[in-house]
Amino acid sequence: MLTARALLLDMDGTLVNSDAVVERCWRRWAERHGLDPHDVLKVVHGRQGYATMAALLPDRPMEQNHAENRVMLAEETADLDGVVPVPGAPAFMATVATLPHALVTSADEALAQARMGAAGLPMPATRVTAERVGASKPDPEGFLKGAAELGVDPADCVVFEDSEAGIQAGRAAGMRVVGVGPRAAAFGPDLHVADLTRLRVEPADDGTIALHTDTD
Repeated sequence: MLTARALLLDMDGTLVNSDAVVERCWRRWAERHGLDPHDVLKVVHGRQGYATMAALLPDRPMEQNHAENRVMLAEETADLDGVVPVPGAPAFMATVATLPHALVTSADEALAQARMGAAGLPMPATRVTAERVGASKPDPEGFLKGAAELGVDPADCVVFEDSEAGIQAGRAAGMRVVGVGPRAAAFGPDLHVADLTRLRVEPADDGTIALHTDTD
């Protein structure tokens, strides 16, 4: 069990399954640059696109990465085929609706709105999207900004993440992490669930939020 006063939620892979779109768009990008799509897909999750490009093409000017990332974001926003909620996400979002929570995503505002809408999930009022940070995950900036906007100490926040970069960002922010889905298990989250059907969220009268796995 974990307890928190606020929940900071990643989107892709955590609330929304967008793997089909991500793979289509990044396979095309990999082929255009003569890279092995399999190798590219190992590093795309959790980061902003420009950061992935910089890791894969380290000698390329960063301005080019930012320019191609803008194109990538537009392609991803227009392609919603196969975007669905992670199992349990609708009920989870209904449960946390009245609790302190924020979306902290590497997607920009337009992409976040499109994918949350396609998955039928409500958009949190507090959100930190790509254009609101200067550094991509695994930098902790996004999670620290989310905690600050909720007025909650980082140590009292729990992050929900699926990727290595996201889990590293949560830890760097001084937060505990619930890992969601198969990718997360390998990166040592404080609590791991296969999907959001396996988690119970129980608010208490003192303002704390208890998080239990379905085996508790």
